Amino acid sequence: MRKAVLPTLLVSTVAAAALITSSQAFAYGAGDVFTRVGVAKVAPKSDNGSLANGALAVDVQDETEFAFTLGYRFLDNVGVELLAALPFEHDIHLNGGNIASTKHLPPTLTLQYYLLGGTQSRVQPYVGAGVNYTHFSDEELTTGDLDLDDSWGAAGQVGVDLLIDDHWALNAAAWYIDIDTDASINGAAAGTVEIDPVVVMGGLSYRF
Repeated sequence: MRKAVLPTLLVSTVAAAALITSSQAFAYGAGDVFTRVGVAKVAPKSDNGSLANGALAVDVQDETEFAFTLGYRFLDNVGVELLAALPFEHDIHLNGGNIASTKHLPPTLTLQYYLLGGTQSRVQPYVGAGVNYTHFSDEELTTGDLDLDDSWGAAGQVGVDLLIDDHWALNAAAWYIDIDTDASINGAAAGTVEIDPVVVMGGLSYRF
């Protein structure tokens, strides 16, 4: 189901370009400092592993929250972007029961390539690759104490800006993030939780 979200979101954004017509040319390239703000959905993969030697099947639930990015274009086609957000709080089902939860912050830094950077195109797609650091906090477990270690992992990104004027654009983006965390229950190692989410974000972009 989640695999269909990104193509639909990006196609819808590109299709919207046909509704905006103007002969004005917008600068879009080297030197741009920008922020993107919107709503992001973190959708973990369907199989998140097991704990306690396979006794507890783990299912991390989706969560939606406000998110934003900060970025800089040091070449027409090349830039960097940092994804940040308010803490995401996920319910965690163990053997089908909603008996655990955690909050996390997933700052993600990507090096980006803009396929049409430096051109007059209103539709500006981009791809990126980089690294994620995820900090877990406020872990809760109804039957004991749960602790999740912080995680480092690779990240990939695709996105598109639809330019409105010299400053504003519509934006849609998605990241795949490798998040694996070692879990402890009541102080004892219990196994690894493989979250590996797709993060889909839609909102506005502003160039300073």
